[in-house]
Amino acid sequence: MLDWLPENLSTYGGEIDYFFYVIYYITTAVFLLVAGAMIYFLVKYRHREGRAAVYSHGNQTLEVVWTSATTIAMVTLALVSKPLWSKIKQELPPSNYKVQVTGKQFNWEVLYPGPDGQFNTSDDYQIDNEVHVPVNQAVQLSLKSKDVIHSFFVPVLRLKQDMVPGHEIAAWFEATKAGEYEIPCAELCGFGHSGMLGKLFVHEQADYDNWVSATWPAPEPAPADTSAAMPQENPQP
Repeated sequence: MLDWLPENLSTYGGEIDYFFYVIYYITTAVFLLVAGAMIYFLVKYRHREGRAAVYSHGNQTLEVVWTSATTIAMVTLALVSKPLWSKIKQELPPSNYKVQVTGKQFNWEVLYPGPDGQFNTSDDYQIDNEVHVPVNQAVQLSLKSKDVIHSFFVPVLRLKQDMVPGHEIAAWFEATKAGEYEIPCAELCGFGHSGMLGKLFVHEQADYDNWVSATWPAPEPAPADTSAAMPQENPQP
């Protein structure tokens, strides 16, 4: 196979690459066949002095054959790839790592749920344009948009998902190699689109834990139970 795609660092990236190459080789073969037929007909039926043009209505049998072949190929690819897309888009694995990413003109707002594991509470931690995750761990994403359609794209993870205003879209990934990778916006979203670039930081587990300890706000202590220290009222005789 050709090897000009970005390095794959996702657990499901290999399956996506397989279908990409299948579709690539099918479309390449069809292109060569059609282009070859066009060149053949251009040469065979080129203008020649003394030869009159002949009107042809076409060939109904050929039209049925190539329309049926295209339909069968597309339906087959859809059916064969459906389990993969269901796994990626619908079957989110259980995870202790959740991140909410909100696209806006022109940056990524990244929100972590804090120690309580819930978004939109007092211990949330928000940063811009940085997604930090541990390696070899499933991560659940909640993707949103504040203004226009954006597209969260991480080429090395084979992850690309549009973010639509008014919708919260779930996604997930599991990165297999530590490092720093780009998160461009893959949807033309306005004048500053080209500068809307975030970073994915995939850490070893210990490094991720250190990052959380160093950056996340410390959890607020639980209020002390003072009921035991309160004086008891003497019962009336």
